[in-house]
Amino acid sequence: MLVRRLLFLILGITTATVVSAQGSWRRDNKESSPAVYHSDDNHEWTTWFNVDHPEGRGDYEQLDAIRFYYRARVCENPRAIEARTTEWVPARETGETVHADPTVGFWCLNEEQGPGRNCSNYAVRFLCPKDNSVNIQGNWGPWSDWSPCPALCGQVGAQLRTRHCQSRSMPCSGPQVEGKACNGPECPKTYCSLHCVMGKANAECDVCMCEEHILLGSVRGAGGLTAEGAIILRSGKVLTLTDHNGHFRIPGICPDGNTTLTVSLQGHATHSVVVPHSAERTSVLSVQLKRTERLYVLSNPESKARREGQAAAFCCKVAGTPQPDKYQWFHNNSLLEKQSESILVLKNLRADQTGEYYCRATGPSGAIKTKPATLKVVGRDEHSCNPKPESHLIRLPHDCYQNSTDSFYYDVGKCPSSSCAGQLDNGIRCKDKLAYCCGVKKMEERQLTCQSYQLPTMVVTECGCQKCVDTKAIVHGRAIAADNGEPMRFGHVFMNGVRISRTGYKGTFSIQVPPDTERLVLTFVDNLQKFVNTTKVLPFNNKGGAVYHEIKLLRKKAPVTISSTEINTLELGEVEGQEAMVQIQIPPYAFYTEKGEVFTGNVNASVTFLDPRDISTAAAAQSDLNFVGDEGDTLPLRTYGMFSVDFRGEENNEPLNAGEVKVFLDSAQVKMSEHLNTMKLWSLNPDTGLWEEEGSLQVEKKRRGKREERTFLIGNMEIRERRLFNLDVPENRRCYVKVRAFRSERFMPSEQVEGVVVSLINMEPTAGYSSNPRAWGRFDSVITGPNGACLPAFCDEEKADAYSAYVMANLGGEELEAVSSAPKLNPNLIGVPQPYLGKLNYRRTDHEDPRVKTTAFSINVAKPSPNTAEESNGPVYAFEKLKECEEAPFSAAHFRFSRVEGDRYDYNTVSFNEDDPMSWTEDYLSWWPKPMEYRACYIKVKINSPHEINVRSRNMGGTHPKTVGQLYGLRDTRSIRDMDQATISAVCLEFKCSGMLYDQERVDRTLLKVIPQGSCKRDQVNTMLQEYLVNHLPLAVNNDTNEFTMLAPLDPLGHNYGIYTVTDQDPRTAKEIALGRCFDGTSDGTSRVMKSNEGVALTFTCGDREVTRQSAFQALQRSQGQTITSAVREGKQNRRRQRANAPRSSRRRSTRNPSGRRAKATI
Repeated sequence: MLVRRLLFLILGITTATVVSAQGSWRRDNKESSPAVYHSDDNHEWTTWFNVDHPEGRGDYEQLDAIRFYYRARVCENPRAIEARTTEWVPARETGETVHADPTVGFWCLNEEQGPGRNCSNYAVRFLCPKDNSVNIQGNWGPWSDWSPCPALCGQVGAQLRTRHCQSRSMPCSGPQVEGKACNGPECPKTYCSLHCVMGKANAECDVCMCEEHILLGSVRGAGGLTAEGAIILRSGKVLTLTDHNGHFRIPGICPDGNTTLTVSLQGHATHSVVVPHSAERTSVLSVQLKRTERLYVLSNPESKARREGQAAAFCCKVAGTPQPDKYQWFHNNSLLEKQSESILVLKNLRADQTGEYYCRATGPSGAIKTKPATLKVVGRDEHSCNPKPESHLIRLPHDCYQNSTDSFYYDVGKCPSSSCAGQLDNGIRCKDKLAYCCGVKKMEERQLTCQSYQLPTMVVTECGCQKCVDTKAIVHGRAIAADNGEPMRFGHVFMNGVRISRTGYKGTFSIQVPPDTERLVLTFVDNLQKFVNTTKVLPFNNKGGAVYHEIKLLRKKAPVTISSTEINTLELGEVEGQEAMVQIQIPPYAFYTEKGEVFTGNVNASVTFLDPRDISTAAAAQSDLNFVGDEGDTLPLRTYGMFSVDFRGEENNEPLNAGEVKVFLDSAQVKMSEHLNTMKLWSLNPDTGLWEEEGSLQVEKKRRGKREERTFLIGNMEIRERRLFNLDVPENRRCYVKVRAFRSERFMPSEQVEGVVVSLINMEPTAGYSSNPRAWGRFDSVITGPNGACLPAFCDEEKADAYSAYVMANLGGEELEAVSSAPKLNPNLIGVPQPYLGKLNYRRTDHEDPRVKTTAFSINVAKPSPNTAEESNGPVYAFEKLKECEEAPFSAAHFRFSRVEGDRYDYNTVSFNEDDPMSWTEDYLSWWPKPMEYRACYIKVKINSPHEINVRSRNMGGTHPKTVGQLYGLRDTRSIRDMDQATISAVCLEFKCSGMLYDQERVDRTLLKVIPQGSCKRDQVNTMLQEYLVNHLPLAVNNDTNEFTMLAPLDPLGHNYGIYTVTDQDPRTAKEIALGRCFDGTSDGTSRVMKSNEGVALTFTCGDREVTRQSAFQALQRSQGQTITSAVREGKQNRRRQRANAPRSSRRRSTRNPSGRRAKATI
């Protein structure tokens, strides 16, 4: 995987090193030259030793063997070792892979060399203190006799002997006591059934022993770091521990190819290794351990609906290293006894088994809980779905005011897309073969009386249980720089370590969410290394459809060159004029290559810091700042800064790891004193998107140079396979904030918008200045559903302004507008009653400065008081009341966003919510015939007139016998005036595409009428479009020059015809792309400025008279039941006039509002 999880090799200079070109290895970390060691006045090299030859497995010049033959020539603690061949070629120049350590010796294995190559014959020498090099034995008195062997029958003991130092002027070097192993007397012979291929059975008759064989080994932890204190076991019995270099030595192990050793180290997964077969007296074993990975959920149990007497199965799939070894199931938070498997089967279901079920998995690496699944158990003869439809108001055309309801709205009903008990086989499965949902069972057509015409509409009369609509979930968006919006061009997008997509030239990406995905974790990697690798947890709509995300990337810091042989301190802080928040201190010789070799050259160090004191960086925060607690709950973190590290060798740009790095956090930057004792260091797991604890930080006082003594939070870390770290505290003061998004400022329940990304930035206020926060602490995003969204936030019950937050909303790249807070608060518009609204201190971003954008608001996140009635109904809910927040009725308090209503109107005969693909109804008159493939079609119309004109498309069945002459729907859109030519405007008008209907049996060519309002005359039809229509009969009659009629083409014609067609898995995305091309007048480009003369299909000339009749949008605004005050309407009209007089560059269209204008037209 390109997204690397850092490798850090803390070998220390004294550890066993695997090299292919290195001459000397030494213990002293303070020396500056890595390749050649120069002795000083107190040390000197021994003579050369050669006690082995490269026959057999290789050449072993081990310190134990050399001391056996030349005891007086080698000191007790050599400082360094150097190797050369008998041909006087230094080891570093042979190109062979060798191993060396001054405390163990030197060895070269034939199997590690290239094909057909064996090790050279090596000689070694050691660097020793001068006063120990010759007279080691001379200063000691004679050894005493060996003590008697204390071992009992069949056991191994130790005999001891001692000696005394005879020198009074200087201390003696070496041990005063020496021991050797001894065997106890033979036990009475008993029969042992253990058959040993090599060696003989031990006294316990449970393992084979080879007394003359020695096993030497080296253990490395994650990232290649030395593994001090690793436990070596055989058959569950501890044999030894590794030393400070990660080495171990075990005599008596048989190299028979059947002996299995187990290696255990804290923070690492247990590893088993087989001692390879060998005929040599000494074997060498190398073990590489992997980091323990916290448990994480691969799939949650699935919600189900069943009838009494049926069966249901819930499954949870959990991964980790090591795997979980225990499962527990809970029903409504109560433990189910005798349920300890990953699958829960419930048979002969009863009504009292309705409720929520979740699984808790535990193992050596921790615990994790799944999301709850809901089981709905209904009676055998009970309706699984409520047959009575819910109320659903749709807006009617401007000329279709209904006197019976005294409004422009009509209730067509809808069926909630909840799960239901359908027809199932007898199989018990984790995931049902077919999913059943409540949907439309019956509809009836009703004719609504409008001005001069009848409008057909389909009304839902009965709901029933049926197969769910198949949908696809999409995430798309752009990956751009957080500082200036520069796109990440042609970058890679990874999921679970696998590249699944790439970004385009403009940083765009689109990803279909794999089925059964519970948590979408994506990592964005820049090939050009301009940006930090960024891991994001992206919310998506489980019901299908596309959600737009803008991925903000931190620009990678330019590297600084440091010396690996010196102490290096890097200061991290991005706010000008303020002290650095964090320091990273790297000791000498702390860098290692990915092979575990000590690196001693210059290092290019790039450390990118995300400073929480800069609010503009909040959106660039990695992941979603969550971790898994000891009990398996997913819990939030509050950040005090993130940093990404990248260490590379100056010469060859090879990645480097580092060990024993110190982190200093200036305690003066921690304004909330209770956080000082809970601060921890975390690293990000890029596969799960969860933060995992690296260690705690302790409060210490340090003097920095000649400056005053200061207090720091200090912690140690190893930079291994992970590169992103975080200084965080767990926070338990949590709440939820209820937010809803609407299509307009009418804020009607039926006009709520799903799929809006609502984001909340938690702020930390400066004491006494709650309106001027000093730093952000957390960034969260949630997708709105049919009942809005509940955003997690930090809150405080005792102090209302202890935590504040900014909230913003985005739909397809369009920022939605928050409700105004000036000149005075209007609780009815904001959606929160007084006095709670005043306590929350609601402020839109333009409250103090009208020049600021109006797309966000700030609040104090004051936890509701249980003793105050007006605070018990939202918009802030206690953390344990998430379900109450999610299911809150529309009348409960909530905050609001709205889209800037555009000059367009859509009407579908068969109602469909584009935000919810599951609301699609199987009917011949459905505007979109396939719920997983949406084809958007637009025709470009040019208007010669000094006024902007409203243009309608009337879409009817044209050639299909089931729909001919019947209405699919209407589209009204306002033209946009060309700013360079005052008498010209143009409009991109949607029409229903021709093609297969829902039964996929035959096509229908939509009969399209394009009708401009007022007194207009058709001047011109695109010649290529006219030729196509003539050649693809039948040809529609066009006798009326005030409009244009055609049977819509089946082919996606393109800009040369003035027709723009785009197919996508999401309707909003398809329409957005098609609109961009239509505005631009090209088949592959995009524009947010209307180009009136490019790619036009039709041209009309309209009269000069001023429009005096009430427009569609004015009529809607003046309809009864509106909640908007006259002041708001006046403000809208002022904004309309301001936009009309704005320069060309400001005339932008929104995602769903191409013109960015409100209408004044009449029809």
